[in-house]
Amino acid sequence: MKDSYGREIDYLRISVTDRCNLRCRYCMPEDIPSTPHQEILRFEEILQICRLAGELGIRKFKVTGGEPLVRKGCIDFLRELKALPCTEQVTLTTNGMLLSEYLPALKELGIDGINISLDTLNPKTFEQITRHTGQELVLENILKCQELGIRTKVNSVLLEGVNDNEFLDLVHLAKDYAVDVRFIEIMPIGFGKNYHGYNKEKLLSRISAVYPDYQTVTDKRGNGPANYIKIPGFSGCIGFIDAVHGKFCNQCNRIRLTADGILKLCLYYENGLNLKELLRTGASPADIRCAIETAILGKPSEHRFHQSALEGEPEHRKMSQIGG
Repeated sequence: MKDSYGREIDYLRISVTDRCNLRCRYCMPEDIPSTPHQEILRFEEILQICRLAGELGIRKFKVTGGEPLVRKGCIDFLRELKALPCTEQVTLTTNGMLLSEYLPALKELGIDGINISLDTLNPKTFEQITRHTGQELVLENILKCQELGIRTKVNSVLLEGVNDNEFLDLVHLAKDYAVDVRFIEIMPIGFGKNYHGYNKEKLLSRISAVYPDYQTVTDKRGNGPANYIKIPGFSGCIGFIDAVHGKFCNQCNRIRLTADGILKLCLYYENGLNLKELLRTGASPADIRCAIETAILGKPSEHRFHQSALEGEPEHRKMSQIGG
């Protein structure tokens, strides 16, 4: 369906948990109190929401966390989500630490793509960012995904003075392997407010100094807002998700479901539709579908990360509590 600004909304990002097995400094650097288990949506409740959203034209689903694979039953849920009549595509975003155990099942169920977060190829920097060891394991699982023929993307966040000097090392992952490496501008949400990142313009200037013959990619390489370039001789592409400085709100096609059942229309704003309350107080499917439709029609025109809020209060929760 279309929102009130004529944007086609066909993509739902689903956070199945706010828990994570890493403590990345820009996301969840400390033990944030987790939502009690009884307050998290049950998988059958999420599937019911997806069925109703599908009746409104939602066809593509991204499953995230926290770290989605720490939640027991996640693979079975992905299989059921993939089997819904409305589903055209199901993809997964993960930190890659647990992937090796689940890759055969993910391949078997027909996962349409896996995005793996990796901000550095240096084990010491990895531990500095995540407060955990395991860089080699994540890289190994990225290569296993690619070898299995699963469409694989690497998501990297560059932080000034932390890992920005490793930018080209990450770029070169796309040289030898058929993976897309995407650089995500740090969002001023939660702990992200404490860091300075990089936008597309700055990163392109660094790439052009080494690879001046790069080419802009015009074909679509996913459901999201990334812009891509292709460097001659590289197996994969380089992407940029420039949410703050390269504002793409006029093309936004997504809504988000938090692990505790809030349907969010925009990352910036705190307000959202409490679907868990509707589900658990006996609202009919028709009423829930109508509520989702009304919420989508009320989707804000744009975020205002660098301005005062004009359409409600800004989000105060941390990124892990919202969903990646």
